[in-house]
Amino acid sequence: MPQATARHILVDSKEKAEALKAEIEGGKDFAEVARQNSTCPSGRQGGDLGSFGRGQMVREFDEVVFNEDLNKVHGPVKTQFGYHLLEITSRT
Repeated sequence: MPQATARHILVDSKEKAEALKAEIEGGKDFAEVARQNSTCPSGRQGGDLGSFGRGQMVREFDEVVFNEDLNKVHGPVKTQFGYHLLEITSRT
């Protein structure tokens, strides 16, 4: 079964997610931005979601995490929880 590790930032608006993505792409540290802005409890750990398999996260997550490039910020990705920025750190 494919496994991935990823981190994310959860916010309540697409505009906020886009602004944070621009900050990260401009050189800000993903983990620090997550600690300061994410509304998910994982934000305290820099957005780290640990390791998970396909189907353990919502469908929108799986589509990005198991198909897109590693070590790049993806999103905003809209789910039932809000808007996410995702960074896939590994995949097997």
